[in-house]
Amino acid sequence: MGRTSTLLLSAAATVLAGTVPAFAAWQPQKPIEFVATAGPGGGTDNLARAVQNIVTKYKLTEQPIVVVNKGGGSGAEGYVYGKASAGDPYKVIFGTSNAWQQPLVSKVAFNYTDLTPIAAMAQDEFLLWVKQDAPYKTAGDYLKAAASGEFKMGGAQSKDTDEVLTRMIEKAGQVKLTYIPFKSGAETAVQLAGGHLDSHVNNPSESLGQWRGGTQRPLCVFSPKRLPQGPKVTATEGWSDVPTCAEQGLDIKQYEQPRTVWLPGKVTPDQAAFYVDLMKKVQATPEWKDYIEKTSQVDTFLTGAELDKFIKEDLEHVKQVAGEQGWLVK
Repeated sequence: MGRTSTLLLSAAATVLAGTVPAFAAWQPQKPIEFVATAGPGGGTDNLARAVQNIVTKYKLTEQPIVVVNKGGGSGAEGYVYGKASAGDPYKVIFGTSNAWQQPLVSKVAFNYTDLTPIAAMAQDEFLLWVKQDAPYKTAGDYLKAAASGEFKMGGAQSKDTDEVLTRMIEKAGQVKLTYIPFKSGAETAVQLAGGHLDSHVNNPSESLGQWRGGTQRPLCVFSPKRLPQGPKVTATEGWSDVPTCAEQGLDIKQYEQPRTVWLPGKVTPDQAAFYVDLMKKVQATPEWKDYIEKTSQVDTFLTGAELDKFIKEDLEHVKQVAGEQGWLVK
């Protein structure tokens, strides 16, 4: 067998093994930071650690990966860190739509255009959660009780996706809620379990443990249809048993949050392409499918022009809500 044939066979075997061949255009040569733009235990942190575990298990890169949390300023800390790391392909930022929403409503030292978009890997659902022993059993019951004007709604960060949804609930349900921001969905769940809140709008993964542990329960999901059937969370119920909010009288048919991945600005096309390919390989594993099922997210993959189109359309929606609330930065 000639030298050329041997090299081609070796390269094919390496790709099938899930690693990058030695003569690839670019591959990491030192440790990589996964930067979660939220506190530990939240949905963004869970995503970063899920990807880290999969990359490590399948040796999709030879370099070690460490997850760091930079959730200060409603996630701005992580994005500003990314902006300050321009040209550094060893900083991978995990976030949500707050990458482009936050500069609309807060005076922050970054814009999403300061970063290099890699992919939106999933769409995370939102649910309305209450304490396990709360007297209301439906979203309609909740709205009647909330009409007292004394309900405290918790959420991760301010003027972000959780508060946007809270204001939509106020408008649709004709109620007034006191919104209290926390650093992450995990912290918000702890506050509800402790009786310091009346409700919150966490993603499924952020309150999975509390539902399983019997301290809180979901009233409804902001989705046009019930979530897919999967394993039971409690002894008797799973995500597919949770009614939609619309069928319970809270007329918000759909509200989801994309899970996004970014690099700093001014990286090379080859460096960005490496991470797009890396995330595609992650998504092809059974562990990723298991992560999506357990967290009740919608598996998707947007990159390039598709992601750019999604961002611009979402910006228009957020501008409308933020304008009604008087949040837009002058």
